[in-house]
Amino acid sequence: MSRPSLTRFLIEEQHAGRIDPELRQLITIVSRACKRISIAVSKGALGGVLGDAGTGNVQGEAQKKLDVLSNDILLEANAWGGHLAACASEEMDHSQPVPDQYPSGDFLLLFDPLDGSSNIDVNVSVGTIFSVLRAPKGTEKPGDEHFLQPGTQQVAAGYCIYGPSTMLVLTLGHGTHAFTLEREEGSFLLTQANMRVPEDTAEYAINMSNQRHWEPAMQSYVSDLLAGKDGTRGKDFNMRWIASMVADVHRILTRGGIFIYPWDKKDASKPGKLRLMYEANPMSMLVEQAGGAATTGRERILDLQPTQLHQRVPVFLGSKNEVNEATRYHVEFDKAQAELSAQATRRADACQTPAPCGCLCLSPRLIVQSMMVCRATRTAPAATSCRKLTHHRAAVSIALGPEWDGLREVDLYAQCLASSRLNARRDHISIREFT
Repeated sequence: MSRPSLTRFLIEEQHAGRIDPELRQLITIVSRACKRISIAVSKGALGGVLGDAGTGNVQGEAQKKLDVLSNDILLEANAWGGHLAACASEEMDHSQPVPDQYPSGDFLLLFDPLDGSSNIDVNVSVGTIFSVLRAPKGTEKPGDEHFLQPGTQQVAAGYCIYGPSTMLVLTLGHGTHAFTLEREEGSFLLTQANMRVPEDTAEYAINMSNQRHWEPAMQSYVSDLLAGKDGTRGKDFNMRWIASMVADVHRILTRGGIFIYPWDKKDASKPGKLRLMYEANPMSMLVEQAGGAATTGRERILDLQPTQLHQRVPVFLGSKNEVNEATRYHVEFDKAQAELSAQATRRADACQTPAPCGCLCLSPRLIVQSMMVCRATRTAPAATSCRKLTHHRAAVSIALGPEWDGLREVDLYAQCLASSRLNARRDHISIREFT
């Protein structure tokens, strides 16, 4: 029995009343564009498409020649079909409405034209990621703001992976399905219907080179994975990392695992590495439709209300039980920090004493606790800290015990005091002058 083609699959979905004719047309056109990109990728150096393009995208990243080519292919293919109102690309500063000379449709298309393109020169699998939204009713010329819809509003999502074989993985909101490009026929054929991600796993994908930049909850979670059967998890884990999200997620959809790109303080101004609209949302929809889960480490990705077209988020997605476990580490850490902050506030209210300068100063321990909370939660110091500590000269060393990670907290404390002298009392913890 022959395998059904993507065209047949989409027509059957339309006849069953699950998709509109315009959405069928949109997915068909995207798949044709992916075939063209696949041909360009497969030529490699023979096609003269490797190397840098000499330009940068809106994120300040150097563009590869194939980034630019793939972006142009998708724009051109979708401009004239009458199914699209506008599109947005990771490679463009702003969304782009359909040109005036072509009819406009009801859908918005977002895409990362070539995810993992930094690996293309070394022949690692790369791919195209896409997401489809409905344009708000009554919108004649959609702008960036019309794309800012939560992931739950996606009507379709998918990716095309260019590896040993070219595969299109697609969801229309009821299951995740994989199609393989039969090059002789030039058709995508259904090779795996209703993909399922195992609920449990012993594999994780993460860039360990960033470990020193992670927040404490992430450090703790990965430490427990590395401890294996000798640690609290009671089993060994294997690590896999391709540095191409499409390739890593495809492995997870095929055999399970968890993909993690957490927040880190390497660039603390960024709330994450991956783009919500072009990467996190479509991949989360695919994984959830296959029985997996996807969070930021704290909340479900598909529930996030976007505020910017190129917004970034942390990503944890894959096998449901492992994603939930990783999320638990972060939620419990947040609860502990909130309780610590509440305790510090309560103790501050009880320990405020007049200083020689006439203002209120906290005890050394309370200031250190406050600074610890500020560092852990990345917030500004509490307003209860004395603003006139510069009247008291000196830095201090505090006997807090090993559970307070003494040396680093002393450094924090010294920085907080900014070479000032603290008003010391005998009932506060001991201090000594630094030379």
